[in-house]
Amino acid sequence: MTARITAIRAQIGRVDHISSGTLHKRMKVCGKSGCRCAKDVAARHGPYYEWSWMEEGRLVHRVIPPHQARVLLRAIRNYRQVKRLLVRWDEESFHFILKDQS
Repeated sequence: MTARITAIRAQIGRVDHISSGTLHKRMKVCGKSGCRCAKDVAARHGPYYEWSWMEEGRLVHRVIPPHQARVLLRAIRNYRQVKRLLVRWDEESFHFILKDQS
């Protein structure tokens, strides 16, 4: 095993939570004709956090509270980082295997 693969494995091992998907922060108009949000962009309601992810081939959405949004955002970033690290691990493994074959 190479030092690069060892370093990649160590980085992956430090990750706590992971989650796929996307998190959106939204401000909304309520639809009441007398509400300020209908005319003033700064008076819109929110923020609301919407998490979207794929489940069994379908896009799923869920509104989540702000305290969960902070944790989820970190988990999404971790997921993307782990995916990048796995690509690097795959590349390093490929080069290591080919080197041994020569």
